[in-house]
Order: sequence, then structure tokens, then C-alpha cells
Amino acid sequence: MLPALSADEQRHSEAVAALIRAELAARGGWLSFERFMELALYAPGLGYYSAGSWKLGGGGDFVTAPEVSELFGRCVAAQCAQVLRATGGEILELGAGTGALSATILAALDAEGVLPERYAILEVSGDLAARQRARLEALAPHLRTRVVWLERLPQAPLCGVILANEVADALPVRRFSLRGGAVRELGVALSASGALQAAEGPPDAALAEACAAMFGTPPHSLPEGYTSEVNLRLGPWIAALGGCLERGVVLLFDYGLPRSHYYHAQRIAGTLRCHFRQRAHDEPLINLGVQDITAWVDFTRLAEAASRAGLEVSGFATQAAFLLALGIEQAVAAAADAVSRARLAGEARRLVMPEEMGEAFKVMALARGCGAPLEGFALQDLRRSL
Repeated sequence: MLPALSADEQRHSEAVAALIRAELAARGGWLSFERFMELALYAPGLGYYSAGSWKLGGGGDFVTAPEVSELFGRCVAAQCAQVLRATGGEILELGAGTGALSATILAALDAEGVLPERYAILEVSGDLAARQRARLEALAPHLRTRVVWLERLPQAPLCGVILANEVADALPVRRFSLRGGAVRELGVALSASGALQAAEGPPDAALAEACAAMFGTPPHSLPEGYTSEVNLRLGPWIAALGGCLERGVVLLFDYGLPRSHYYHAQRIAGTLRCHFRQRAHDEPLINLGVQDITAWVDFTRLAEAASRAGLEVSGFATQAAFLLALGIEQAVAAAADAVSRARLAGEARRLVMPEEMGEAFKVMALARGCGAPLEGFALQDLRRSL
């Protein structure tokens, strides 16, 4: 059972619901799930990522790898160092959360003597940007002055590294179901009482084309009632990232699967999940604006988009294999004392064990003009699964 909303959360959720009802009225009583998710997460001043709320960490709705342990950031820094030695330039982090990853990477690169010329952060959440500024203010001056915040992707192509940790899963998705041998789009409508409710209708051309390309026409090998999602925004997003990378690597960290596993016949309910106060559930029409809504990432779609954008998939592995290749075990062993070593060992287990974050989370590297094998993918190469 989910925790009850506070009075402030209830008022906020009702304001988001009113916004969505108004848009439903303006659009003839139907919204695609993609548009609903966009409003719930990103509506200016109201959406989950646009309004002030405590999202990350133990007091928030979910915990990401940089909050689990600095070991994650230290390993990512090692991969960044390899790229920066070859390309020079800067690091651009998309959606920097609490600033934990930025702080750890800058400190680790400083110790390695491979600092970027600039560490840019592109953050859509105002309250997270404020938390990042407060956290990074504690850095040494020669590190703090390298950090800048951007409102949009840079127009001038950069050399270096682009980081996106758990960003792709928050892009709004289309949802569909297979009924009577045909694709039906899932969306949101109003009940007779004016409440938001799930609804379905015929797919538009974009969704129909995407499903036909993946499943055939009519869909085959999938059971009646099969429900899932497709992220049509991944292509434009990767194209935009490719457009601002002159030479270097895009590193993507997220939970997801290759397409053949994502759309397996036994995965009949899709991967959509909501997160509220450390609890995961599958009811996106409640707690509007105060809970996260995500879907797993189809890494095959990412790879296809990368190819169209002129980027090479230079690595694809589980998070566990990536961190092990970059020395997470050695970092634990090098702890100053037994107490620190035990704490780090516990954190490392959470990052790499299959039942924790090690297998569900994947790492993908998209490269341009950076042909050397990347150290983080030395232990595992899953590219053939894409």
C-alpha cells in the first residue's frame, strides 16, 4: 500500500489533474499516454521534474547509482579520463540529479590530472539544479569554477564526454496493446464522473509504423492482450546528442534490454513503472506530479538511432561488467581501513549484484572519432544482442 499524500502533495496533484483535464477538453477528450506522461513529468511549474519536490535519495522517491556509492562515479571518471586523454575538451552531464556524480567525477579526474576544460550540466528540474549548485559549491575553487549550467544543448559541437545516467527512461513513451490481431494505442480519457481513466483507440501513423516494423502486420508471435510501450522520442534525442558531439563518447546508463528481450512474448504487461517514496507500482494515473513515471529502455532503438546520427556503438554491457572492468573491486580493496572496506563492499554489491543493479542496468557507449577500445567494456561485449 502506498503512503498517503500530504496536504501540499494533494493540492499539487489536484492542480496537475486540472491541467490534464483542461488539455483533454481541448483535444476532444483523448490524450496519448505520451502526452499525459509529458504533462505529469514536465509541465512548467507543475510536472514532477519541473516543480519542487525531494526526488532522489533515501528521503525521495528512488535512489540512483551515484547516490548508492561514490564507487560508481569513480569508475565512470576512469572511463572519462581515457576519453579525455584522447580528445581533450569537456564533459556534459544530462540530468545531474543531486550533483553526486558530478562531484565525484571532478574529484577523481583532478586526482588523475585529467580535468575537463569545462563541466557542463543540463538540468530541466529547478529544484535539482539548486541542489546541484549547493553540493558543488563545496568543491575546491579550481574545480567549482569549471562547472556551468546550461538551459539547452550547446550549439557548438564539443569534444569530450556526454553523460546521461537514467535520463532515457524518463522520456515520455507511447503505450499500445494488441487486440484482435491489431495494434491499439493506450491513452487517457475522462470517466463520466470527470476522473482520469485509461482508454484505448486506433494508433496514429507513427505508432502504427513503429509497431509494424517491430512485430509485422498483423503482429505475430505476441499473445492477445499483450501490452507494452515504445519510445519514439529516443531517435530525436540521440540525433540531438550526436549533433553536439564533434569527437568523443556519449555514455548512457539506464535500466533496459535489447529489443528481442524487451518485447518477449512472456513480458505481457510492458515495463512501465511509477516510483513514490521508495515504492514501485504500476498506477500512473494517481499521485500526479508527485511521483516518477518511467519505462525501461529499448537499447536496440538507441543503437538504431545512433547509426542514423553517425555515431558508432562502441560498447554495450551490463553495469556490473562495466564497473568491474574499471576497477571497482580494486577500489574496495584499497580502502583505508576495515570499516571503510566493509562499507564499500556493501555498496559495491548493490551496484554489481544481479539481483540489485548489476544486470538490469546497462551501459552503452556511442562514439565519434574515438576509435580506441573503451576500458569499461573490456570484460563484456553485448553488441550482438542488439
